[in-house]
Amino acid sequence: MSVPLDLARTLAVVVEEGTLDAAARRLHITPSAVSQRVRALEDQLGRVVLVRSKPVRTTEAGDAVVRLARQLSLLEHDALAAMGAEGGSVASVPLAVNADSLATWFLPPLARVAARRPVVFDLHRDDQDFTAGLLESGTVMAAVTSREAPVAGCRVRRLGVLRYEAVATAGFAARWFPSGADPDALGAAPVVDFDRRDDLQSRWLARRGVAAAGPPRHRVPASQDFATAIELGLGWGLLPGFQSAAGLVAGALVRLGEDPVDVPLFWQQWNLTSALLDDVADEIVSEGRRVLAA
Repeated sequence: MSVPLDLARTLAVVVEEGTLDAAARRLHITPSAVSQRVRALEDQLGRVVLVRSKPVRTTEAGDAVVRLARQLSLLEHDALAAMGAEGGSVASVPLAVNADSLATWFLPPLARVAARRPVVFDLHRDDQDFTAGLLESGTVMAAVTSREAPVAGCRVRRLGVLRYEAVATAGFAARWFPSGADPDALGAAPVVDFDRRDDLQSRWLARRGVAAAGPPRHRVPASQDFATAIELGLGWGLLPGFQSAAGLVAGALVRLGEDPVDVPLFWQQWNLTSALLDDVADEIVSEGRRVLAA
């Protein structure tokens, strides 16, 4: 059995665009022709590769095919670059990153790569505990993740530690924690979560014997807006040192404890020889190790 590469590339486009209609527009063919190509791929492989939902989603077999198509596209770009025959083509590199890294240190290294290479980045934002899943599915070529064990077919490099501190405004602390952030007060004071998968505040509360279901919760699913919500006194929460330092120095924010939550971060990427992907990795790993705690 062999994988028909032209059909694999079609599947990758369908996944990137989300629907058969959008893929058809990008490929300049009809939706029916796209569907026929996907069906032909499934017939040749003897496996279903695509669930035709909205948006579409791949099966486990489809993940493997998409990953192959993207790896071949990357290697083809490297080969053309080595021959000086890119012809104005621009490589697309999909990456996964957690929101706080994206909002603080992640973009400058990408800008340095883009300044010297014909490349665009397709960034997928997710919690650091879930970005590795995007590597496994073939959605991205590399990811910032809290997972140290390598994803199958990937290699790992340590970035450093993203350190979070529990903080609140001075006014909020005076109102809700007049005698300090004891368990009773923490069980009643409003807390700010990023989203329903954000467990940092719950982990910090658990250290103090406070049930996660206790305090009322705001949910603010954007890194800068999350910080702003805390700075406006909506609730307390854990901020990276990048975002809390200025407020702590100015006295606008106060620490609720001296025990930060450290989240180790790692860079995982496909384990293949690619000058472009290695260049991206070197810049990101260098930046991460420079700005993150050891």
